[in-house]
Amino acid sequence: MATPDTALYLGLISGTSADGIDAALVRFSPRTEILAAATTPYSATLREQLLALTAPGAAIPLDALGALDVEVGRCFADAALALIASAGLTPADVLAIGSHGQTIRHRGTGTHPFSMQIGDPSVIAERTGVCTVADVRSADVAAGGQGAPLAPGVHAALFADRAPCAVLNLGGIANLTLLGADGAVLGFDTGPANGLLDAWHARHRDGDCDRDGAWAATGRADTALLEVLLAESYFSAPAPKSTGREVFNLAWVEARADIAALDPADVQATLLALSARTIADALRREAPPCERVYACGGGVHNGALMRAIAADIAPATLTTTGDAGVDPDVVEAVLLAWLARERIAERPGNVVTVTGARGPRLLGAIHDGRGIGRPR
Repeated sequence: MATPDTALYLGLISGTSADGIDAALVRFSPRTEILAAATTPYSATLREQLLALTAPGAAIPLDALGALDVEVGRCFADAALALIASAGLTPADVLAIGSHGQTIRHRGTGTHPFSMQIGDPSVIAERTGVCTVADVRSADVAAGGQGAPLAPGVHAALFADRAPCAVLNLGGIANLTLLGADGAVLGFDTGPANGLLDAWHARHRDGDCDRDGAWAATGRADTALLEVLLAESYFSAPAPKSTGREVFNLAWVEARADIAALDPADVQATLLALSARTIADALRREAPPCERVYACGGGVHNGALMRAIAADIAPATLTTTGDAGVDPDVVEAVLLAWLARERIAERPGNVVTVTGARGPRLLGAIHDGRGIGRPR
């Protein structure tokens, strides 16, 4: 009979790019095994609604927010059920689902810090019949942490044998995990990765992203614009730190420079250079010397971005987590499966050296999906 450590878990997440739901079925013991993984895109209408919620000053009626919370929860549940079926399994084979939901606002600092996600976990538990662990950031925030990034915990579990090294997640926002040879774990958000690139591309071109960085490659980075953007205080701020689309958006760029006067392709090239440069600067500042960087997330498919990062971090080498045995497209979903396992096993899921919390905390609330009070 499976124990909480040897059982099967399912992780669900939609990142800051809000392009769809990543799902992974994972068993962590006796070795990490990803049984199945898939991405379920949001409809164009739903993605537009979600991205609108992250815009500066965005407002939404409470009735609309409540309905959206349920709609996203149903989408997450459907993604979970589809993945389970594709693997030839049933919901009863899964001990618990870890659901991140969709972040609509992250304010890790300030007088009243919070991190807010939608995607009603009770809907997920009810529709799937599987115990669902959700709201994985709030306990860390309540303990004085920033609730982000959470990925360093699973990065340490997956890639400790590769240390010393860094793991770089390229989502809408980039975050770095630094794994020391002595077992030390550090991590933080460096700033934008794909988010600004996607937003600028959506304004000027067809499609939801600049595939392979093809459009950026037609432009030339504007040195003056790049220097203005690099002056942002967040980039030089010490860790712990976290950020999101509510800070790094096109309004942030436009408040600092008259980009309307520039060729749009040159702006795209500059935004790409900004992502690469801030990642490299953070790596040199926080982890000198670092010889190996393993990248994951959607940005690994942007060849122009990967080449720019590789050039900027040299002589360190850049590869993907695929070279360390984990598909770079599923690392974030594996994180949520891992967080579910840690919560069910009643082990802390945060890394206090990363988030700044006062101490280790159990992350996530448990939503019963079988009417028995706790997972079997």
